[in-house]
Amino acid sequence: MSSPEDRIHHPISTGELQRRWSSVRAAMKERRIDALLMQNNNDFMGGYIKYFTDLPATHGYPQTLVFPADDEMTIIIQSKFGDDQQLPAGGNWLRRGVKRVLGAPYFSSAYYTLAYDAQHAASALEPWSRGTIGLVGLGTLPLSMIDYLRKGKFSGANFVDATDMVDQIKVVKSEEEWKFIRRTAAVQDGAIEAAMAAVAPGKREIEIAAVAEHYVLDHGGEQGLFLACSHPAGEPVYWGNRHLQNRTLQKGDMFTLLIESNGPGGFYTEISRACVLGKAPTELKDNFAFLLEARKFTLDLLKPGASCKDIWDSYNAFMRRNGKPQEERLYCHGQGYDLVERPLVRLDEPMKIAANMNITCHPTYVADGWFHTICDNFHVGPNGVTGRTHSYPEKLLEL
Repeated sequence: MSSPEDRIHHPISTGELQRRWSSVRAAMKERRIDALLMQNNNDFMGGYIKYFTDLPATHGYPQTLVFPADDEMTIIIQSKFGDDQQLPAGGNWLRRGVKRVLGAPYFSSAYYTLAYDAQHAASALEPWSRGTIGLVGLGTLPLSMIDYLRKGKFSGANFVDATDMVDQIKVVKSEEEWKFIRRTAAVQDGAIEAAMAAVAPGKREIEIAAVAEHYVLDHGGEQGLFLACSHPAGEPVYWGNRHLQNRTLQKGDMFTLLIESNGPGGFYTEISRACVLGKAPTELKDNFAFLLEARKFTLDLLKPGASCKDIWDSYNAFMRRNGKPQEERLYCHGQGYDLVERPLVRLDEPMKIAANMNITCHPTYVADGWFHTICDNFHVGPNGVTGRTHSYPEKLLEL
């Protein structure tokens, strides 16, 4: 019979978890925060729960975590009525560093059940009802829970936003984390190669994306987005999700695939490449060469201490000088347990670039009747970008 530990898919080491806990607790004590409260409900943008527990929140089921400065964690999960599990010191093989698991059958789609989650949060936070509680991830903590806490026995508590405090620690990766990140990139290299080999006239976009997804799942990934688009000359379109991938490829089309998946250990990277079902026209080749030039321009600016706003402004000035569309969304950002992790390289990001960040860079625009993009991940070292994390060739394929 296999041991329970064999059920965990590529776990992070307990030593790495302890490093994270110690770093965050030191920051909490410096700021006099008694406990952190956070919630996630998916593992695309649910990195906080994964970072503290090595367990992902999935499929829209909320998981709430209370992380004290001087005690072990309490986690709240979707479960049965009356679920209250007391774990031994240090937790168990599944829930390391957790002393208590609370559960109830609550669902975000059934509003009246949300009180159960909030009541459990109040129970876990009771020792600090007049202390300082740090809220982590205001975009993922439900208003129903915060309202419940503030109107009840926690009306005398001091609630502070601790998101940036945690982010500043979380975005700088350890060597163990980088080993997993490199494994994710290697899986995606294989997935993009397998997908491009499947491209042919008569295939639907979703069939090709499925080849990439199967490869990722077969090589240690758990979740991912596999976005695709195809078009003939003069009819450019952006990537679409599965619902928009019904188009059948024809000779002369351009096809682009973006793989945004996690890999062994749950870390995200992303890669995108384009191909032409035939000979690539000059406009497509020239713009692909410019994509590489634009990306290098950005990478040369990714140095520890650099301002994201300054990089954004410089990049858009570069695009204007070259007669290309300016970036108006997001073309360069961090990744980790979140598909999109800080820093966001754009005008509104206060976080600076730091060594050992995992940064993806994907200049993207429409011009000359075609959709143009390329995407890879990069490691930021003490003096700037040390190299590309992916190894798949930076080329425009002609099939």
